[in-house]
Amino acid sequence: MEKKFYQMTPEERRQTLDLKEQTQEILRQMTLDEDIANNLIENQISEFELPMGLAQNFVINDKKYMIPFATEEPSVIAAASNGAKMAGNFTAKITERLMRGQIVFYDLQNASKIADKISVSTDEILSVAQTAYPSIVKRGGGLLDISTRLFDENFLSVDFKIDVRDAMGANIVNSILESIAERFRLWFPEEKILFSILSNFATESLVKVSCEIPVEKLSKTGNGADVADKISAASRFSKLDPYRAATHNKGIMNGINAVVLATGNDTRAIAAGIHAFASHDGKYRGLATWWVSGDRLLGELELPLPVATVGGGVKVLPKAQAAMEILQITEAQELAKVIAAVGLAQNLAALRALVSEGIQQGHMSLQTRSLALSVGAKGEEIAQLTQLLHQSKLMNQATAEKLLTELRNH
Repeated sequence: MEKKFYQMTPEERRQTLDLKEQTQEILRQMTLDEDIANNLIENQISEFELPMGLAQNFVINDKKYMIPFATEEPSVIAAASNGAKMAGNFTAKITERLMRGQIVFYDLQNASKIADKISVSTDEILSVAQTAYPSIVKRGGGLLDISTRLFDENFLSVDFKIDVRDAMGANIVNSILESIAERFRLWFPEEKILFSILSNFATESLVKVSCEIPVEKLSKTGNGADVADKISAASRFSKLDPYRAATHNKGIMNGINAVVLATGNDTRAIAAGIHAFASHDGKYRGLATWWVSGDRLLGELELPLPVATVGGGVKVLPKAQAAMEILQITEAQELAKVIAAVGLAQNLAALRALVSEGIQQGHMSLQTRSLALSVGAKGEEIAQLTQLLHQSKLMNQATAEKLLTELRNH
C-alpha cells in the first residue's frame, strides 16, 4: 500500500520533489533534532535557518539585558542597540496579564435568555472551567471573569478572561471554552454555537514602556533640540496617516518579531494582536508616541504582548531555551516588558535616522555585507567587497557583481 505524503519520512518527501541534487543536499543539512523537527510540524522536509544575534545596551527597570534577536535583516540589531544606548533606562509596567476567549452564538432565538442565565450561573461556569483545566488553577490561574456582548446580524459573544500564568495560553483557553460550550448546549438546546476559541487581540495583556532622553543625546553636531522636535512631529504624523503608520509600526515590529522568534514564541499571534491594537479606536495609527518636554524627549509605547516562558516552542526548541538562558528570564511578564522596550528602542533609532541623516545612510552601510553575500563573495572577499561598495557612488547588485569580478581578476 502506497504511503500518503504525511506518512513519509522527510527523506522520502524530498525524493518526491523534482529538485537538483545540490538542493536536495541543502535540505538534508539540519541541526535541529530529527524527531523534534518531524513532529513539530506537518510534512517536514528540512529546517530554515536565521542568524541569531544580541542587542546590547538595554537597561529595563534598572536591570541590564543582552537580548537575542533572530532576524535576516541587516541594521535591526545595530539600530536597537543604538536606540537603547540613547534611551538609557526604560520603565516598563504591566497592570494585568490575562487572555480572552470567546464562545459565539449565531442565529439567536433569545439573546436575553442566554445573557441572564450566564449572569446567574457564574459559580457553575467557574466550576466547569476548573474541572476542564485543574493544573492552571493549582498554579494560581484560571477563569476570572465572564461577560456577554450582543452584535448586529444576530451574534452573541460570551467572553472569558483567563489567567494563563506564564503560558501563551491557547491550549488552556480553548480546552476551558470547549468544556463550557458543552454545558451551554445543555442549557440552550435551541441555540446554535458557531465556535469557541481564544482571541489574539489580547487587550488584557497590555505592556507600557517609556523613556526620557536628554535632547543633546540625539545629535553629535549640537542640534539635538531640532532632532527632538522632528521626532515629535514624525510621531504625530504617524497618528494621522495610515500609510506612514504602517511603516512606523513595521520598524517597531522589526525588533519585536526578532525577540519573539528567538524565544520560541508565536510571531503570528503577537503581530495580529499588535496591529489590531494599532487600530482599536477605528483608525490605524502609529503605536509609539514621542513628545518634547523642556530639554527632554519623552517616548511611550503601549501594546499587547501575551508572550510565554513555558510550553510550546519555548520548551521544545533548543535555541529558544538558549535565548531564555541568555535573557535570564523565567516569568512571562518580564519577557513582555523586555520585548516592549525593544520595540520603543527600535522606533527611536529609526525616527532619529529618518529625520536627521536619512534612513539609508545607516541602513545601507550594513546592507552592503548582505549585498556582497548575495553576489557570491566568500571569505575575505566579503570584507573587501563591502569596503569597495562603500566607496562606490552606486550601491546595487550590478555594481557589486562588477566589483567582485574585478577583485577576483586582480
